[in-house]
Amino acid sequence: MQITKDNLDFLQQLKENNNREWFNKNKALYQKNHEEVIAFAEALLLELNKHDQIETISGKKSLHRIYRDTRFSKDKTPYKASWSGGFKRATKQLRGGYFFKIETDKAWLAGGFWGPSSADLKLIREAIAADADEFRSVINSKEFKNYFGELKGEAVKTAPKGYAKDHPQIDLLRMKQFLVVKEFPLKTVLSKDFHKKVNEGFQNMRPFFDVMSEFLTTDANGEPLY
Repeated sequence: MQITKDNLDFLQQLKENNNREWFNKNKALYQKNHEEVIAFAEALLLELNKHDQIETISGKKSLHRIYRDTRFSKDKTPYKASWSGGFKRATKQLRGGYFFKIETDKAWLAGGFWGPSSADLKLIREAIAADADEFRSVINSKEFKNYFGELKGEAVKTAPKGYAKDHPQIDLLRMKQFLVVKEFPLKTVLSKDFHKKVNEGFQNMRPFFDVMSEFLTTDANGEPLY
């Protein structure tokens, strides 16, 4: 279940030889390292299920394919030189998702809402416009700032349609992504309890997820949508 130097060395070799010929010659090496990363993801999922309901059924299913989709990219290298995966929270009431990515020299975790639908974004903005106090208390808390820093995500340049540029919550209303991110140095990535460190980060997201889930599952009167 531990991420090893061999797992990272494989990524470095792949980065230096990112072509199908090299990959096919080293397919067995990839499969060995892939199985070890699956074990890491399984251990992480086991920890996650102790404090949250996860829809993703296995560590293996959580992992992203190493093959890149190059159809619409200028970068035509066929493989990702990283290990990554994601876990989806279960039920309509528990919104948001967990993500991790391991690179050759560091790793990071993230969580939140990468591409909310127009309907979800509308609900989020309406809730923020009505009362952002609880949300701000979470993202401005000492615990949140010490661990994640600032809330991250892309934003519209001025103001979304229907909201004034001088709205008191305009900094939040402009956002179209709502993400929290934490980076880990190489020493931590290679530690025996790295899966527990990542899980700790996921646990620290819960106050953020709780507020966002409320935004997305209740109407303006606080009545359940589902």
